[in-house]
Amino acid sequence: MVLLHGIFEFLGIFVAFRYYLWLKRRQGDPIERERRIYVLTGAALGAVLGMRIIGALEDVPAWLAAPSFWLYFYGNKTLVGALLGGLAGVELVKKMACEKAHTGDLFTYPLILGMIIGRIGCFSAGVQEQAYGIPSQLPWAMDLGDGVLRHPVALYEILFLLLLWVGIAQAAKRYQLPQGGLFRLFLISYLLFRFLLDLIKPGWRYFFGLGTIQLACIGGLLYYSAYILHPASITGPKRTHAR
Repeated sequence: MVLLHGIFEFLGIFVAFRYYLWLKRRQGDPIERERRIYVLTGAALGAVLGMRIIGALEDVPAWLAAPSFWLYFYGNKTLVGALLGGLAGVELVKKMACEKAHTGDLFTYPLILGMIIGRIGCFSAGVQEQAYGIPSQLPWAMDLGDGVLRHPVALYEILFLLLLWVGIAQAAKRYQLPQGGLFRLFLISYLLFRFLLDLIKPGWRYFFGLGTIQLACIGGLLYYSAYILHPASITGPKRTHAR
């Protein structure tokens, strides 16, 4: 099951990147090719670093007690950390390159697709992967490998991502989204969802019952607070159709 999880992770990254290249050819790119390479590099490096940092911080006592500090750091990762780290890496590269264009829209649908495929792998790993929920007596609770009926949070996330894909696609048809609006809709929605989802996941907590991923979600939402408080800045005006 662990091997299958790794296969789905690789498949998610591969398919998402191929989908990104297809969209880039079809829709064009708002920035020059050389600068896009810088953006992709910043996104990749930021994602790798972010997912390791947030992943290791999910259980600080376990990290400090681990026989190898760096092996534990390398062995833990989380999707929220990858998304926020990638965002930070892109923004840093853009600042260094004096690039003003918003670059996230082309990543949006490929990211969702890659995340869906990756979560299938998480579900296949059961309790051997941290993407499982607390015990539950709901009719759809599942035994994920430890004999305990649990929330199948990986399936919840897959369903949410499918609905999110449809939702933001409809928003893009209905509203004249500004540059970067598609990605902002995606990331704000996902961070809100993950904050709530982690309420039914086990794990070490800091204070007020909040875990590392929830605190990271709050940080990301604060970064986008101006858009959250003024939703029209994300969606823009409604599209008009000539008759």
